[in-house]
Amino acid sequence: MKKYLAIPAAIACLLAGTAHAQSSVTLYGTIDAGLDYISNQKSSAGAGPAYGVQSGNVSTSRWGLRGNEDLGGGLAAVFTLENGFNVANGKFGNGGDEFGRQAWVGLSSRQWGTVTLGRQYDFLVDFVAPLSATGSGFGGNIADHPYDNDNLANDTRMNNAVKFRSADYGGFSFGGAYGFSNQGGGAGNNNAYSVGAQYVNGPVDFAVAYLQSNQPGGVNAPQNTGGSLSSSDGDAMLVGGRWRTFGAGAHYAFDHATVGFVYTRTILNDPRELSQGGAYGTVNGQLLTFSNYELNARYFLTPAFSLGGSYTFTQGRFDDAGRSIAPKWNQFMLQADYALSRRTDLYLEGVYQRVTGADGVAVLGNAGIFNLAASGNDRQAVVAAGIRHKF
Repeated sequence: MKKYLAIPAAIACLLAGTAHAQSSVTLYGTIDAGLDYISNQKSSAGAGPAYGVQSGNVSTSRWGLRGNEDLGGGLAAVFTLENGFNVANGKFGNGGDEFGRQAWVGLSSRQWGTVTLGRQYDFLVDFVAPLSATGSGFGGNIADHPYDNDNLANDTRMNNAVKFRSADYGGFSFGGAYGFSNQGGGAGNNNAYSVGAQYVNGPVDFAVAYLQSNQPGGVNAPQNTGGSLSSSDGDAMLVGGRWRTFGAGAHYAFDHATVGFVYTRTILNDPRELSQGGAYGTVNGQLLTFSNYELNARYFLTPAFSLGGSYTFTQGRFDDAGRSIAPKWNQFMLQADYALSRRTDLYLEGVYQRVTGADGVAVLGNAGIFNLAASGNDRQAVVAAGIRHKF
């Protein structure tokens, strides 16, 4: 009798194992903390050098849940919920949003691609950013371009978004996304859309993408701060009438080295505010543009130890009543990284930025790296020594 009872029990265990294999939920995350020296930084006490613990020099500290349920026939239900936080003080990032980095659900087909709905990234982040120093995970956050004006450091997310990303067709993939304003009678008031394409063939990677937001931040009347790019959680790095960014890049991998080049062009019509140092600075005018040129390289001396660097030149233009100025940013980054294991590494990174030609416009003329408080002058240098752990 015991033998016959054991048979259905064994079948039940086998079926349970099969069901488990078809559905999964994964807890993942990154914790990045470092000791930073900042050459000049404004504060309530004035301006001068600063020392302290900084969260997310290279990678923003985060944790998330990623789920997948096999529905059969190559179709799966998928979701991601991701929270960003400051490991130095334990506070939520992204304006205090619980899942401020990502929150979406959708369907994925091995043959056609993935459709998702929720709070998610545009295609500058998906396709072009991995070819840059800031978006590739080696230079990271403190290597971002001024004000993250092109979103390659993925500070901007699209709320209320529907997104399609194709499957891989012989190395080629593409996609499109639309973020709704969610405002009655104001479909074009703080909406956004993005398209992009990527081609990967062995060591070569090419990508192109475009992002446009109408009334980003929703500060112009009629206000819609809860639209696709919200100013309350810091998504709208540039606030104004219309934000457009085009980006393209190429990346080549050798045996022990990688080199990349990225070009992005950002145009902000009717500019109102720029996010700098975790706060918005006023920049009222008719037009603000940024043209970013970045060259980056990384070399692995051993499988665990790498040296990398980047140079970014940004040509700007700002038009307000009766004048036009042409600020320029020169930024250099150098990094040494040593992997203690597959999931834990130590880094030493330095970034130097200098601004010229801002003609007294403070929010443009005060150098500012990543989300650190801006410098009291036209130069800022950061040296960061830290540890990053992934789980």
